Amino acid sequence: MPNIFKSLAALSFIPMLLAPMTVQAQDATTAGQSQLEADKAAGLVAREAEKEAAKIRKEQEKEAEKAAKEAQKEEDRIAKAAEKEARKAAKAEAEASEDKSKEARKAARNAEKEAQDQRDNNAADASVLAAPLVPTPDKADPDNILFLDLSTGGRVTIQLYPEIAPNHVERIKTLTRQGFYDGIIFHRVIEGFMAQTGDPTGTGTGGSDLPDVAAEFNKFPHLRGSLSMARAQDPNSANSQFFIVFYPRFSLDNSYTNFGRVLSGMEYVDAIPRGEPPSEPARILQASLKSQNKPQPNFAAAAKPAERAISVDDLNAPIKN
Repeated sequence: MPNIFKSLAALSFIPMLLAPMTVQAQDATTAGQSQLEADKAAGLVAREAEKEAAKIRKEQEKEAEKAAKEAQKEEDRIAKAAEKEARKAAKAEAEASEDKSKEARKAARNAEKEAQDQRDNNAADASVLAAPLVPTPDKADPDNILFLDLSTGGRVTIQLYPEIAPNHVERIKTLTRQGFYDGIIFHRVIEGFMAQTGDPTGTGTGGSDLPDVAAEFNKFPHLRGSLSMARAQDPNSANSQFFIVFYPRFSLDNSYTNFGRVLSGMEYVDAIPRGEPPSEPARILQASLKSQNKPQPNFAAAAKPAERAISVDDLNAPIKN
């Protein structure tokens, strides 16, 4: 028994001996758990930090990519602008070169035209203009003196110049002998410019049955009283219409065939009513050549309006007080 009690007594000391070890084990367990928690927390923090770092790197990459795109875009814009300026400069240089070529060609044409004009002037001086173009009426060929008896009150005497426009003069003389111009109105009369006639229709579109006459442009200037042939756009379309110039109009030279000039009676031309056509147009009462020796018409009778014949309707009309 006593041994048993001794054994039991000995066993009673075991818990006392084990207690510190248990406490130490518990402390070790707690410390291990705390370390795990700490490691776990540290790992979480590290992962969050890595995640944040990755986010920042991604934002930085986006910003860098955006900056690279902007830089490329700006570089492309500058390159495009430079290319545009280069094309513009090349175009300006080409246009300048073309303008110089045009100016050179224009200068060459002008020089050729001046040379041709000078040759024409020299030829005219040596031939046509060397002869007297305005002979006195009493010495002139009577077949080249045209009379226009106008409804404005008198006879207009015109010197024809076959020396400078033989075909046009012949046409006027032929139609005059036929009586073609008798009674024809001045259908186009422009103040400060000219009075045009020779159209039997009075519209400006008519002419004779004869073929058109080719142009005979000459150096004789369009002065006051010049007689010149009217035409359409075609320079060779003159037929029967002609005009008398009120004032010098040199822009018509070398474009319209000048073939005569008024020697006397210009005041009757000046009196022709203006208009296109005039409301009360003047007429050529009679056209004749001096060689035909036709007497002048009764201008006073022609100027007086014709009395209207009394009709049956007038006789049957009621008497008005």
